[in-house]
Amino acid sequence: MISLFKFLALASAFSLVGILTAIAFLLPEVEGYLQDSALKLKKLLSPVAAIWALSSIGVFLSELAVIVDRPILETFSGNLIRSFALQVILGKVLLINIVAALLLVLLVPTIKRTGGAVALLAITFIGLLAPYLENHNSSAGHHMLAIGLILVHIFALALWIGGLVGLALISRAERLYAASRFHTIALWSLVAVAASGSLNGWVRLGSWQNISSRYGLLLIAKSLLLILVFLVAFKFRIRQRAEYDDGALSRQLGIEGALFAVIMGLAVLLGRTAPPAVVTDKPINPILGSAMPDSPTFSRLLLGYEPNGLFLALLIALVALYIKGVVVLTKRGDKWPVNRTIFFALGISVADFAVNGGLGVYSHVTFSFHMVAHMALATLAPIGIALGAPITLALRTLPIGRGANERGIRGYALAILHSRYSRVLTNPIVAMLVFDISMFALYFTDLFQWLMGYHFGHFFMELHFFIAGFIFFAAIMGIDPIPNKLPFIARIVVILAAMSIHAFFSVSLMSSTVLVDGGYFAALDRPWWPDLLADQRTGAAFGWAFGEIPILLALAATFVQWVRSDSHEAARIERNAERAKAAGMPDELDRYNEYLRSLDQRDPQ
Repeated sequence: MISLFKFLALASAFSLVGILTAIAFLLPEVEGYLQDSALKLKKLLSPVAAIWALSSIGVFLSELAVIVDRPILETFSGNLIRSFALQVILGKVLLINIVAALLLVLLVPTIKRTGGAVALLAITFIGLLAPYLENHNSSAGHHMLAIGLILVHIFALALWIGGLVGLALISRAERLYAASRFHTIALWSLVAVAASGSLNGWVRLGSWQNISSRYGLLLIAKSLLLILVFLVAFKFRIRQRAEYDDGALSRQLGIEGALFAVIMGLAVLLGRTAPPAVVTDKPINPILGSAMPDSPTFSRLLLGYEPNGLFLALLIALVALYIKGVVVLTKRGDKWPVNRTIFFALGISVADFAVNGGLGVYSHVTFSFHMVAHMALATLAPIGIALGAPITLALRTLPIGRGANERGIRGYALAILHSRYSRVLTNPIVAMLVFDISMFALYFTDLFQWLMGYHFGHFFMELHFFIAGFIFFAAIMGIDPIPNKLPFIARIVVILAAMSIHAFFSVSLMSSTVLVDGGYFAALDRPWWPDLLADQRTGAAFGWAFGEIPILLALAATFVQWVRSDSHEAARIERNAERAKAAGMPDELDRYNEYLRSLDQRDPQ
């Protein structure tokens, strides 16, 4: 019964992803409003969302029945359901799944624009991915790598399979129109599916000796089917480049759809099959989900690596998109400054080292390295990425609409950039408050203890610092066209204010006599550095130093930009004066002097 519920939940969620993707990105739209073809497809959302909600509730009750070892009909108890949903990790993530499905049922009738479809697509992905947050046993090692790979794998599969479902449901008149754009989504999804599936299989198997286990055989069967799907898609893609007829596309959808139905069945079986036991040299700390590292040394900090699969996938995606943008510009004949690419690469490297490298490894076990990693992630990495101008690159290379009235992907980006939410968030003062005040909210409340108690709490903490730092430095010293940019003197004042607030935070933390982690580091029981309060004060000192230095660099960069801006303005005025002189017309300075003379003559009168 539970396998049937899981299959229905997975199939309906994938179908919702495909339908919403088709409505938001594949079908025609006029200034963001849905057209007839999208409105017809929208009618399918409500029944599919209802199936997803009912099957998700079935999964919830079935899992509860397995845990308490009772028939599913005997689980209809308020106290039992409430305890499972609010106290057990599996129950919590399944509850997120149910809430997302019910939200879709309620919100589907209200969408009229592609932006609403994108919002529902985000809710669908949250509900779809939530049950996989605890899909890997933390005592098996490499917990965050395995979970991140699973999430990337399911995300990419949903886009791929769902996209095929969406194409199949589109009318023949619109299918070829949408197929060209879907092929780009399918290509990126295919790469993500192949890479995440291969790495995740190796992490779970542990060694080639386990390939003959039931889990290994199911994994091989799923991989072979994915390869077969890729070959089918590649064959039809080559044929469509020559013919591009609807008959070939329909056959492709039918064959891939049948193969993917089998793949989803295998995915459900894999989820219900325990991977083989992995033998490790060191015992796995269940809180960390990996082995406790030895005492830190320079070489261990420099060479250590324990990747967070989801954050690593995010960085790889950013790098791939950036490279793609540079390649598009180069093919177009435009030049992209090399120094921007270097700054972007440095920012990504710092972020990778702070999360996945040796610094990230020790940030999970000591407060001092935790503060260094988060300051690097919130200051150094965003400075490099902001100087890399990724938003400018995106606006110059994203595809435009396919018609005169269609916004296209570039139109989406511009709409988001100029929305009222973006104007508020990118206001330098608001960005500074989010950047600095969030540290007080995190470390001087129970929020830090709560986030550190979950494997993904640390990830969301890192993601918050990364995004908040980028918004702040992009608003202050970035090259991108951020709304509400202040004059340079005001930016310098904001930077100085940020330094002052950060210094006050660090001093407050250094003078604290209470541990702010709520017992997290004590529960780790690390065999070195037993003085936790001294470690906390050292972390506050490190955070002060490593936070102030990048802000000083930002201050220097802002001052240099100010000087260059004045130089460019002076050069512009001089060029205009020369052109006006050559044309026998007064320049800006002559017109301004004439204006002053007119005021001087009017005053005595």
